[in-house]
Amino acid sequence: MTADATDPQASPRRLSPDAYRRICGVALVLLAAIVVTGAAVRLTGSGLGCSDWPTCEQDRLVPEAEFHGWVEFGNRLITGLVSVAVIAAVLGSMARTSRRVDLLRWSWGLVAGVIGQVVLGGIVVLSHLNPWLVLGHFALSMVLVWNAVVLHHLAGDHARVSSAVLPAVRRRTRSLTALLAGLAVVVLSTGTLVTGTGPHAGSQDDPISRLPFSIREVARVHGAMVVIVLLVVVALVAHARREPPGQPLVRAVRWLVAVVAAQAIIGWTQYFTGVPVVLVGLHVAGATAFWMVVVKLRLLATATPPEVAR
Repeated sequence: MTADATDPQASPRRLSPDAYRRICGVALVLLAAIVVTGAAVRLTGSGLGCSDWPTCEQDRLVPEAEFHGWVEFGNRLITGLVSVAVIAAVLGSMARTSRRVDLLRWSWGLVAGVIGQVVLGGIVVLSHLNPWLVLGHFALSMVLVWNAVVLHHLAGDHARVSSAVLPAVRRRTRSLTALLAGLAVVVLSTGTLVTGTGPHAGSQDDPISRLPFSIREVARVHGAMVVIVLLVVVALVAHARREPPGQPLVRAVRWLVAVVAAQAIIGWTQYFTGVPVVLVGLHVAGATAFWMVVVKLRLLATATPPEVAR
């Protein structure tokens, strides 16, 4: 009798669902972290610390002993770690027990996104930190984080077991998560406009163009969208309380409340204190965390059994 290839005892080289989920968790953490380190490059004025790409300078692969050069170069090195984690996610999707079509697709999505980020990052440097391209760089980062959250959510068998055992999320709760996801895209978009218009251009030594908007007006638009999000969060909390006990969405809503509250406090504080660098960095980290929680909520609200490869 031949051993079953899907049996984890039959082949020690196969990955268990939990082991593969941990690999995807590492990729997710690194993809979220590089958003923050990328913001640190801009906030420290190190965007042109390495003025060429893919080398740091035309005649040097690494920067000289200079702060801004090493900040920018360090962010590029972290991109290398992200690439390794993404490759591990792809290989793991092929070695996982059992092999699933959805995981293969989502892991390859990370590969495409990282390649796009590397290319776009080089264009950003060569364009002298064009603010529209910088915003595109952030937007692509959010797409990658979304992809990584979905992959991590599906990587184990937890999503399949939960969708088979727990009752479906109520229709109104699902509708609120859809509305929140759409508003999250608008909030992130208006937030990037505030950033692109604001004082932190990314380089201290060279004049960098900014977006042709009034910082006060775009900040008002962004603030108004945040207020709408807060109202939707309040409604979502009220509806989540009616969900059956043990529903994972209820726990995710608690995380949402914590992240949104912290993000609102940081956002308003930075606006009234002249957007200090530290608070802007925390706000970028909070925006990334907010997006991750929103995506997770939407996944929990619309859980369906995953597709198994044949």
